Amino acid sequence: MRVLATRRAFLKSAAFIAAAPALLASSRDARAAVALTLGHGAAPGNPRTVAADAFAKMVTERTNGSVSIRIAGSEQLGSDVSMLTSLRTGALDLTANSQGAASGLVPELSALGLPFLFADTSAAMKVLNGPVGEELAKKFSTVGIVPLDWWDNGVRHTTNSKRPIAAPSDLAGLKIRTPADPMTVDIFQALGATTQQIAFGELYIALQQGVVDGQENPLANIHSAKLHEVNKFISLTGHKWESTPFLMSQIALRKVKPAELDIIKAAAKEAGALQRRLMQEADAKLLADYKANSGVTVNKPDLAAFQNATAGVLNAWKAKPFGEFVSRVAEAAKA
Repeated sequence: MRVLATRRAFLKSAAFIAAAPALLASSRDARAAVALTLGHGAAPGNPRTVAADAFAKMVTERTNGSVSIRIAGSEQLGSDVSMLTSLRTGALDLTANSQGAASGLVPELSALGLPFLFADTSAAMKVLNGPVGEELAKKFSTVGIVPLDWWDNGVRHTTNSKRPIAAPSDLAGLKIRTPADPMTVDIFQALGATTQQIAFGELYIALQQGVVDGQENPLANIHSAKLHEVNKFISLTGHKWESTPFLMSQIALRKVKPAELDIIKAAAKEAGALQRRLMQEADAKLLADYKANSGVTVNKPDLAAFQNATAGVLNAWKAKPFGEFVSRVAEAAKA
């Protein structure tokens, strides 16, 4: 009897071991949905916000709910710099961030913001979809981040509460808010302005209270944050183009299956195409709206004078430790 009982126990044990892989696979398939958080700093209605919402919907639908995306916009999770820190620690999974803040981790990214480098987003994307973008992705990997796409933060213009900016000399004596981006700081200091770094979420109040006189942003950001209410002069300086790096934490990669990650990457690209299109459409519409608004003054400066005044910025950045990369970006933009 003891031999028979032992044999039965052995057979049961062997059957369990044989079934174990299937049971484990079934357990993984039945696991609770993975919830990822995407943080950004844009206001409701901004193309970045619309695209982030579209991305979340695509991921949820295409994974049949096995991955969901929670959106936290309008700097709910802190500034762009804070969100990048959270991304690296795994406290945040995804962010549609800013070029200036991200360049604090990957200084080479600043090269995309050289003054008057790109005429429009199409020119910038041509460069980013080549070796320049590949090298930047490698740089991000060293700090625990994966770029999923390069969204558009637009061609940037200058607003202020004092006067139209028709020539660089009009910026003399003005306090201009810039993001925490060394390139933008260098550009405005070359133009004769005093610069101050203030979080975007605090910018409206800073302008309203006169902490700073003006700021620089694409028209879509100016409008969605209602900065025209406190800065009546909009000068189309077009001094630089900026990306919105759409980034994922390497820690978050381990939360999803390979097939789910493929869906996330594809959705990021599709949402990026939507965001870039919305930015271009917004620029055209908002420019017409602002020109028709009697409460706002829009002017187009002498851009040649601005280009001459900022010509030294390129040489200064070529002298930095990553100057060779800066030179390659400048050459790629000319091709």
